[in-house]
Order: sequence, then C-alpha cells, then structure tokens
Amino acid sequence: MAIIESTISPGSEAFKSNADGMLALLERVRGYERRSVATSARSRERFEKRGQLLPRERLSLLLDPGSPFLEISSLAGLGLDNPDLEKSVPGGGVIGGIGWVSGVRAMINASDSGIDAGALQPMGIPKQLRMQELALENKLPYIQLVESAGANLMTYKVEEFVTGGSLFRNLARISAAGLPVVTVTHGSSTAGGAYQTGLSDYIVMVRGRSRAFLAGPPLLKAATGEIATEEELGGAVMHTSISGLGDYLAEDDRDAIRIAREILAKIDWNRDLRVEPPRAFKPPRHDAEELLGIMPMDHKRPVDMKQVIARIADDSEFLEFGENYGGATVVGHIKIEGLPLGVITNNGPIDPAGATKATHFIQACCQSRTPILYLNNTTGYMVGRDYEEAGMIKHGSKMIQAVTNATVPQITIYCGASFGAGNYGMCGRGFHPRFCFSWPNAKTAVMGGEQAAQTMVNVTEAAMKRKGGEVDREKLDEMERRIVERFDSQMSVFTTSARLLDDGVIDPRDTRTVLSKVLSICRDAELREPHRMQFSVARP
Repeated sequence: MAIIESTISPGSEAFKSNADGMLALLERVRGYERRSVATSARSRERFEKRGQLLPRERLSLLLDPGSPFLEISSLAGLGLDNPDLEKSVPGGGVIGGIGWVSGVRAMINASDSGIDAGALQPMGIPKQLRMQELALENKLPYIQLVESAGANLMTYKVEEFVTGGSLFRNLARISAAGLPVVTVTHGSSTAGGAYQTGLSDYIVMVRGRSRAFLAGPPLLKAATGEIATEEELGGAVMHTSISGLGDYLAEDDRDAIRIAREILAKIDWNRDLRVEPPRAFKPPRHDAEELLGIMPMDHKRPVDMKQVIARIADDSEFLEFGENYGGATVVGHIKIEGLPLGVITNNGPIDPAGATKATHFIQACCQSRTPILYLNNTTGYMVGRDYEEAGMIKHGSKMIQAVTNATVPQITIYCGASFGAGNYGMCGRGFHPRFCFSWPNAKTAVMGGEQAAQTMVNVTEAAMKRKGGEVDREKLDEMERRIVERFDSQMSVFTTSARLLDDGVIDPRDTRTVLSKVLSICRDAELREPHRMQFSVARP
C-alpha cells in the first residue's frame, strides 16, 4: 500500500487555531461528563449510611481490572432536563457501555441512582433502547445494575410509558437470541421497572436493600387499601425464598457484584469463538496529537481527509480506490491493528462520479466481508443544472441504496460537516451504522444556516415582489438572523449527541483506539453463534 505523507504544519497559526478550538470543545464535553459524575457522587454520604456503593463504584468492581470500557452516550439528555446548560446534568440517568466482565465482553446498563434516586431522566429510555440494540447486533450478554425510582409521576408523559414497553420487549428478545441477561437489583425496581428485573435470566438481590414490586406501599394503599412494608411486598429474602423472582441472595453490593462476575465466569461464554492469534501491525507513522489541528472550526474551509487517515491507519498505509475518478470522494483500504477496513470520506461535496465510486466500493467490501468506516466531512451532494443533467439524484440514490443494504458492519464518525443527503449517503444515524461517534467540532444539519436563511430570504423577497408591494429589507434581515440562529443552535454535538444522534463524542486522538475496540466487537459478533430459542428464559 502507499504511505500517506504528512502535509500538516503543526507550527502554523492555522494548525494552532484549529487545535485550540478543538481542545476548547473537548474540554466542554468533558466538563459536562464530570458534572454527571460529581452530581451522582454528592449522594455518597447517603449511600454509605445504607451500606451501599455509588453506581460508578459498582461498575468499577464489575469490570475486569485494567480492562477497557467503551462508554455510550454520555451526553444523553443534555439541556433537556434543564435548558440552562450550566445546570443540566447529562447521561439520561444511566451509565452504559461495553466492557469486560470475567473475561466476557458485555453490554452494561447501570442505573445512576445517585441522581434523583435513579428516577427516569430525559433520553433515558432512548439511551437504554440503543444499548439493547447494540447488544443484539453485536451478540453481547446484557448486564444490568438496577436501582431506580422509576418514572417521575410529577413529569409523567404518556409517550414515555408506551415507548418504555420496548425496553421490556427487548430484554425478552435478547434472552431469546441466546444472549444471557444478568441483573443485580441493588435497590428499588418498582412498577413497570419491576419487569427490568423479572425479564432477566439470572437475578441477584441484596439483603435488606433490593425492592421489586408492581405497587409500592403508597400505591398499594391507594389502589386496594392494603397496608404492607416494602420488605414484605418485595424484599430480597421474600423473592429469593418465596416468590422465586430472585436466584441469588447477596449480603451487600460487593457480594452482589461478586456473584454477577461468577455467573459470567461459569457460563463459558467464549467457547464458541475461534481463537485467533494477535495480528502483527505497525502503528501510524504520524502523531495522533496532530488530529487536533487538522479540522478547522469553520466547516466551509477545505480539509484533506487523507491526513486523518494517515493518523489512524496501520503504518499510515492507504490503498486508494479510484483515485482519479470522483476525487472529492476518497475511498480505499486500510488496516486497524491488523484488521482490514474500508474507508469512505469526503474532501468536498459528493458529485455523480464520487457517488458511483462509493457505491462500487461498498459492494466490493460486502463481497470481501470487509467492514466500512465513514469519516463524514461533506456539505452534501452537488447541486446545479450540470449535476442534475449528469444524474446526481439517481447516482446519489444508488449510493444510499448500497449503504442501506450493506451486509457488513458499518461504522460512522462525524469528523466535520454532515449536511443534507450527504448525511444519508455517508451512513448517518438514520441508516443504522453499527456504531456512530462524533468529534467535538462535528456539525449535522439539513444544510448550513446561511444557505437555509438565504433560501428563505429569496423565496420571501420574490413573494413580496409578486404581490406588488415594497420589499421590506428590515423584515428580511430579521428573518435571516432568526433562521441562522435556529440552524446554528441545532447542528453542534451538544444538541445532536444530547438527542442520541450518535453514540458519544470522542477525542479525535482516541479515534484509532475506539475503532480497534468496535472492530473487535464486530468481528467477535460475526464469529459467534449463540443458541437461539423460541422464547426467552422464564422465571420458575
């Protein structure tokens, strides 16, 4: 393969400006994440009085020491619990991600009960649904660390009640797909949330702390007049000795985590995988630190995305496909830690030749079973009379059809702009990439704010003239300002990631590490053949 030579000048003012902008955005992301951790940690005294561990302490004990953990959607719900971003606490009330437990790679869903006692937070349901989708697609066991006050009745929304049922449907689907569901119920698991516990294959309950009932004492009294204590209604001893809901009785949180780890160790989950020796590889020739300064903060400035590829690919090698045809669309083959990967990226808008080339390349990757990486950096498909006559719509449609029906894992990273139908052709979130991440500077929108505003100004001005009136320039200027503001306020990762339009915002310097993790996850999924059943595992 050809080696990509560096054309980056780390000492230039442009590079320094780009890097400073990227670092500022990255610090903002990390600041929001730290706020979630700190808000949960404020409950430490209350947890310690009850003899409990904080949610992140539970997670730390569950994971194999020193093993990687790929957190999912840490910015979920940002600005949706409180429109003041300086007070918003993101995360959706859930800590989620993929990690190693007793040598088994699993999806982990931990209630962040240090925040509002684990009550449902904005985007908490969609975040958990995404985690379940990833578990199913990647054939991962599903581990739950449950302690939730359930829905906040003061902010009840019927749509959350109805769509929340999908959480329980998916637990049944995960089990029936042959993927073990292991749940530690650390505290409350109430009303509909009781089924989060009940729809599990292995259930660990904690003496004196676990609570699982369809109606707690207040609701029970209101509904039937019956009076009972929480322990009588749904305590760990009752459920593990009388109802049969619980399988294991733990003495405290640490003991419960120990039991969960033993369950994963005993089921011999990795027996189906063909063990492959590690592949030899050379790291990139160029420093990953330089990824900070490649992307300009202004998405209208051109970027050579081959310089990004050079800093994530093994030995900075890139076998470009169709280099001289549709050159603004860059495609080719690389390896990440020895694993083959097709790459599609953009050095500008996608023209008919670029769309045709990308379609060909996607189909070729499917033929050779090579996963595909989309590095988004495009303002969309080309427009104009010449491009329409050249068949831009039909060639763009071919590319979209290929993306939609690709039979290999597709991974998307938003590196810069992802505008218009270019978002679709480059496997945006709506096209269900296996994993989807953003760099802090990424922008996603139907078009740029200036283009949207100018379009509406032109339409409105023409309408004014048709009616024979005067053109109200002041009115047009105000409309233009409002449209630009509306578009610009929605295109940043602080809006898109909050709404789960990606799986998280990553440091550009970590791109290769993240890719190596998800490629390994995808590869294991391709090799694994769980024992599927007609129904999920039922309680005794």
